[in-house]
Amino acid sequence: MEERLSARDEDAAEWRDEPRRLGVERMKQRNLLYERGTRSHYENAEYYDQAYRRRRADIDFYAEMASRFGGPVLELGAGTGRVSRAIAEQGVEILGIDSSEPMLERAERRRKKMRRAARELLEFAHGDLLELRLGRKFPLVIAPFNVFMHLYDREEFQRAMDTVRAHLAPGGVFVFDVLVPDLRALLRDPDRLYSAGTVSLPRRGRRYKYKESFNYDPIAQVLVITLYFQSLEDPEEILTQTIAHRQFFPAELEAILHYEGFEILERYGDFEREPLLDFAESQVLVTRLGATPYSRSRTSQ
Repeated sequence: MEERLSARDEDAAEWRDEPRRLGVERMKQRNLLYERGTRSHYENAEYYDQAYRRRRADIDFYAEMASRFGGPVLELGAGTGRVSRAIAEQGVEILGIDSSEPMLERAERRRKKMRRAARELLEFAHGDLLELRLGRKFPLVIAPFNVFMHLYDREEFQRAMDTVRAHLAPGGVFVFDVLVPDLRALLRDPDRLYSAGTVSLPRRGRRYKYKESFNYDPIAQVLVITLYFQSLEDPEEILTQTIAHRQFFPAELEAILHYEGFEILERYGDFEREPLLDFAESQVLVTRLGATPYSRSRTSQ
């Protein structure tokens, strides 16, 4: 027998569905924010190089990995070629993949300025970390400078590891780094702007006040950092960039790699190979493919 809902029942049902509708809408907004946080910071490749020009320790570390394990090397998230160039300069062949056209354009311009012998060992190509399939195998795959922090959920991490797995030669090694979650940053007031001095932006010829805001989602474990640049000459001119970083706690990351079938050969707290301790800034991991991923080896009971 069909029963009709009373107006009161219909109101109650609508009230119960409201959190679900709000949740779906919030998820859509969150995904758009994460998408922007994956690309925004890399649209100005000149500023990117300027901002990280003093960052050298990771370059030296990955160059040493290339010397140790040999080439050709596949770099996932090559950016403007900071690491790739150093590896090619020491005589190791490397292919750098990135999804950002501005970063790749700058990487290629800088490649052309290298000496010929190194330039011929280095190639850049456009590709998506989640979908890349080159049909080639490499003894060393690397993902430097927090590339994997742009993987925001379990499915994306799994797809990225599938990409690594598809390109590793037998006995090959995968080396990558992510930050250790900084609890001070995660607990910062999302409504506050934190001053970080002044900077110059390439091509604009002006100096800007530089501020940052921090907004952490403890359920998704994603920290969204918004960078604000306010012109000292014209305070009405405000530019922004967004970075979204998935936070991986060390024990969590160890477990994920285990269930993806990767063995941790070495794990460091920085690029000088210091141990991973509670005050470490980074997690630097040298891994090798071992068993079949747990999630795909299980059979139905």
